[in-house]
Amino acid sequence: MMYNYLIVGAGLFGSVFAYEAAKSGKTCLVIDKRNHVGGNIYTEEMAGIQVHKYGAHIFHTSNKKVWDYVNQFAEFNRYTNSPVAYYKGEIYNMPFNMNTFNKMWGVATPGEAKAKIEEQIKESGIVNPQNLEEQAISLVGKDIYEKLVKGYTQKQWGKLCTELPSFIIKRLPVRFTYDNNYFNDLYQGIPIGGYTQIIEKMLSGSDVRLNTDYFANRKELESLAEKTIFTGMIDEFYGQCYGALEYRSLHFETQLLDEENHQGNAVVNYTEYDIPYTRIIEHKHFEYGNQKKTVITKEYPKQWEVGSDPYYPINDDKNGKLYEKYKEKADKEKNIIFGGRLAEYRYYDMHHVIEQALHCVEKVVQ
Repeated sequence: MMYNYLIVGAGLFGSVFAYEAAKSGKTCLVIDKRNHVGGNIYTEEMAGIQVHKYGAHIFHTSNKKVWDYVNQFAEFNRYTNSPVAYYKGEIYNMPFNMNTFNKMWGVATPGEAKAKIEEQIKESGIVNPQNLEEQAISLVGKDIYEKLVKGYTQKQWGKLCTELPSFIIKRLPVRFTYDNNYFNDLYQGIPIGGYTQIIEKMLSGSDVRLNTDYFANRKELESLAEKTIFTGMIDEFYGQCYGALEYRSLHFETQLLDEENHQGNAVVNYTEYDIPYTRIIEHKHFEYGNQKKTVITKEYPKQWEVGSDPYYPINDDKNGKLYEKYKEKADKEKNIIFGGRLAEYRYYDMHHVIEQALHCVEKVVQ
C-alpha cells in the first residue's frame, strides 16, 4: 500500500498531523522507535494512578481554539500548576510571589517586597550582566537567586551559573500578589485518565508501527509514502553533516510507595545543588487521587549522549547558528516536512506543538 504520508514519531505533533490528514481522506503510516505512542506526554497506569513517564506535563494555553481542540479527545480537570521549592528544609512557593517573599523576608505588602528586591539589586552594583548569575541577581536580588535559582539552574544545565550566558534568563516571573498559579493562561488542566488516550484517538485513523527505527529502515519506509513528516532531531536526519546539535537529557527514577501521600504536592523542586535531582513528581496529585499507595518520580538532568533521549535544546549562539545551517538545507526539501521540538530545535509547550501541527496541516495537506 502506498500512503500519502509517512509520519516519523508518534508524539503530539505527528499525531495531530495524522488525525487532521485522516479527516481530509489522506492515508498515514505513523512509526515510532519506542514501544508506545505519545512521545514524551505518554502516561501509563500504575496502582490506579496515571504516571507521567517522561516528566510532568500540565496542559495550559490562552488559545481557545487549541483548548477546544484538545478537549474533544479527553475531559480535563481543573488542576492548577502550583509547584513548591525545597531549600534546606524550607518550602517556598513558585513562581516568586508574595507568599515567597513573606516566607523569605517577613514582608507583607507588595511595596515592602519591591523595596527589598530593589535594595538587593542596588547592592549588587550590576549594571551590565555578563553571565546568568549576574543577570538573575539584577532581576530578583541575591537572596532569591542563592536559594531558588542558583543550584537548580546549575543542575539543569550542568554548568556553573557564571559560565552560562545571561540570555538564558531574559526574565524571571515575579508577582506581587498572593497567587501560586504558575501559569497566566486562561485554560489549564490535566486530562482525566492521562494523555495516552488522546494520542490513541488521534491515531485511530492511521496505521501505526512501534519499535521501528526510521534510520535503520529509511529507504524502505520512505518508499511507502509520497511525503515524510519528520519530527526527530534535524541534525540526525542529515547525518550530523555540519556537526551535532547539543541537548540536555533527563533520567527518571520512578517508585511505587506504600503510603497515601508522600509530599503533598504534584511537583516539588529541589533547588539545592547538593541534591542531585531537580524535582520530585507525585503523580496522584495531578488527578486528586485518593489511592492507598502513591507513585513518585525523581528527575535527574544529565548530559545528552548519542542513544539517550534529547529533551532540551541548548539555544545558545553556537547551536543557533548550527541549526540555521540545517534549516537552510531542510527548506529545500520537497517531500520532507520538519515539525516539532526536535526537528525545529526549539522548546515548545504542548499548546505550541498543536498550533504548529495545525498550521503545518493547513500548509501541506491539500
